[in-house]
Amino acid sequence: MSEPAANPAVNPAATSFPTATITLPLGLGVLRTYSGALLCLEILFGGLVWILVASSNVPVPLLQGWVMFVSVTTFVFSSAYLALLITGLADRINTDWNFLDLFYHFIAVLFYFAAFVLEAATTAAVKIQPNQTACITKPPSNILTFLNSRQYSINVVATIFAFVVTLCYGCSMVMGFKRWRK
Repeated sequence: MSEPAANPAVNPAATSFPTATITLPLGLGVLRTYSGALLCLEILFGGLVWILVASSNVPVPLLQGWVMFVSVTTFVFSSAYLALLITGLADRINTDWNFLDLFYHFIAVLFYFAAFVLEAATTAAVKIQPNQTACITKPPSNILTFLNSRQYSINVVATIFAFVVTLCYGCSMVMGFKRWRK
């Protein structure tokens, strides 16, 4: 006797999907966790970096353009991630959210650290003159950029907030790593 052939249309691997893997609470409960609080701080301080760099007289557009790109991009992605967690849509998307959380925060730490270093280098290259103006001491071109003390102070504050956001993303990455290992 021959064995009955298996019906290929009833393959359970083809009809079942893995469930979403997420250890963060969904809904407004995510805001009561350290990860949710850090995510809110990342959005808040990242938005401040974005606003400060945009409001300053950009002495080196190439360097501060990267800072703007990183701050705007991570602001949008962090806001979208928080919206997915608050609305509960993350539970409906079948993926390993713990790994995506770790991966996103790792990339964000790398990008924001680079943005912080570039913003700090741009700010450090500015020299304050006695008459309350500042200029870039060694510009990449032959054009000097002059800043007043207010513009210089805005760049200093943007550098500080870029460092704070880098720390927030770093802490989120460490907590994401602990969730992913479980």
